[in-house]
Amino acid sequence: MALQNGKSRFLAVKAARNDKAPSAVVIRVELSFFFPHNSRIAKAPPTRKAKVDRAPERTDRRLGRLVQVLQDHATVVVSGTKLAGEIEASRSEVWRLVQQLRALSVDIAGHPATGYQLRAVPDLLLPDILSPVVRGTVFADHIHHYFKIGSTNSAAMEAGAVGAPDGSVFLAEQQTAGRGRGGHSWESAESAGIYCSVLLRPELPPSQALILSLTAGLAVHEAVRQVDPSASPDLKWPNDLLIEGKKFCGILTEMNAEATRVRYVVIGMGINVNQAKFSAELIPTATSLRLATGRGWSRIELCAALLKSLDRKYRYLLTQPDARKSIVRQFEERSSMARGRQVRIEENGGFEGTTDGLDADGFLRVRTGNTLRTVLSGTVTTI
Repeated sequence: MALQNGKSRFLAVKAARNDKAPSAVVIRVELSFFFPHNSRIAKAPPTRKAKVDRAPERTDRRLGRLVQVLQDHATVVVSGTKLAGEIEASRSEVWRLVQQLRALSVDIAGHPATGYQLRAVPDLLLPDILSPVVRGTVFADHIHHYFKIGSTNSAAMEAGAVGAPDGSVFLAEQQTAGRGRGGHSWESAESAGIYCSVLLRPELPPSQALILSLTAGLAVHEAVRQVDPSASPDLKWPNDLLIEGKKFCGILTEMNAEATRVRYVVIGMGINVNQAKFSAELIPTATSLRLATGRGWSRIELCAALLKSLDRKYRYLLTQPDARKSIVRQFEERSSMARGRQVRIEENGGFEGTTDGLDADGFLRVRTGNTLRTVLSGTVTTI
């Protein structure tokens, strides 16, 4: 995943007429970015003949069921016949699915004549592996997985347009078409990061959408700390997480809304987990949790912790009257740049100042001399 430290582009808004409801306006708000280098205004989501990301196809659910059966019988060799019966497939299909898993570096011993045995639990974010771990959350029953996709956010936005339920999750082992700024390329090592977009349908006005982005940042922060209490992630307003001064996570929040109500929100979270290296261009600004902590991380464990944390904070936001105030306060406490940092704002000709916390809606305040200005849009650069 390509990363750019120190700059954030957010709050790009574009309105388009909804042909099905002429009196309504569809607003798509780009509060932050999933992939860095993203400054262009996103196209409005389709309102006619919408379809759910039909290319590429979602991962064959039988792969997850096959892994689950092998995990349940980890100490024995499981015959092809038994596997075929368990996943409701032919033996030849079992062999094909085993080959596909092996191509993804899943360590499966054996062959059709003797049966199969799983040598190690695979670190794939398959629904059948992840769903039981996040049971009880709003996300447990609607997890969609792709081995390769253009963008999980695009898939989620398209799914939202055709009625996908609150709590739908879109995960990919690899992305190939991130919406990078100015056509810049980005890096996404296969099965090394977490590329996750969640679809939410909160009863909130569009003006409060930034709070959702801050909430997601807090959820990532909490998940990383839960998996490794010695890690020290830092929140950079409004959409980045850094560790040791380098970026390891970016967040993109997109919204489809009418003038007074949110229809659905998609929050995309890209986390560099086990990347061992980056291109020369990105080495000064990018890192991964593995590089920062010196050890490999379980993506399943981290993704589960993330979804559980986001579920708790999402429910809190919707049910507690003082939730927004609390979220803003928590973000300020976990961000080294929210107060007392010299920044430059590329907005209305640009200006420089010192950060002075967030306002009640989560927007950054910057003091320039005796004037306190609220940053609503633009590019924020730390000096």
